[in-house]
Amino acid sequence: MTSTAARPGRNAVARRGRLTPEAIVSESLRLLDTDGLDGFSLPKLGRALGVDPTAVYRHFASKDDLVLAIADRLIEEAMDGFVAQPCWVDTIILATRRLRVTYLAHPAAARLSACRTTQRPAEMRTVDILIGAMLQAGFEGPQAALAYRACGDFALAWAGGEAAFLSMDAEQQQADRAAWTRAYRAVDRSAHPNIWQIRDELDGVADDDIFETILATVVTGLQHQAPIPCTCGAHPSLNSPSSHYGPTSLTRPPGL
Repeated sequence: MTSTAARPGRNAVARRGRLTPEAIVSESLRLLDTDGLDGFSLPKLGRALGVDPTAVYRHFASKDDLVLAIADRLIEEAMDGFVAQPCWVDTIILATRRLRVTYLAHPAAARLSACRTTQRPAEMRTVDILIGAMLQAGFEGPQAALAYRACGDFALAWAGGEAAFLSMDAEQQQADRAAWTRAYRAVDRSAHPNIWQIRDELDGVADDDIFETILATVVTGLQHQAPIPCTCGAHPSLNSPSSHYGPTSLTRPPGL
């Protein structure tokens, strides 16, 4: 990983009293991106900003308050320019993909904050859009709240879990991935007959395809329960043998 040294000119800016909450969050995110969770401490943050670490407390009540601001920054980045789509299914699919793309781009920050509720502008705006999708699907009251929470928690948990894996040491990641070829491919047939039948296929399953399959399962379930199912014709029917809803590329498709 790269050094946590401050960017050119940052110290001078901080000394002139222009330290802002936005600058603190940006530098925190940079430290997390470059040095992982080990790089995120108030002393390191203070050195990178060119200020005494206690200066952070003029803008954030605590380190946890800063963590919530970082969490909201990730949501802001993910949903930048995003608006509700004509079809409520598209709104859910695209929002979920966007969050995953951003979390995988900032794995340490996502690991730190994926389980948090920020109560800040970016989160509130995103929640409002997704609840709007549930209302458009015909869910009301407690049903709408449950449908939103289930969909939102799935997105956060899945993307956060992937990010947590990517934030681990490279050797740990390699060891876990190698298990599919080392341990599972060599499984004893008599002890584990079901694993044995597909032992050669397990290591070939791509993370993108796992994500898209589960996303399709979630969305298909919502379509099945929705009082007003999707009628735009752009998505697989409930009885379609294919549950794949679109590109698995980690780059944002056009229009995201």
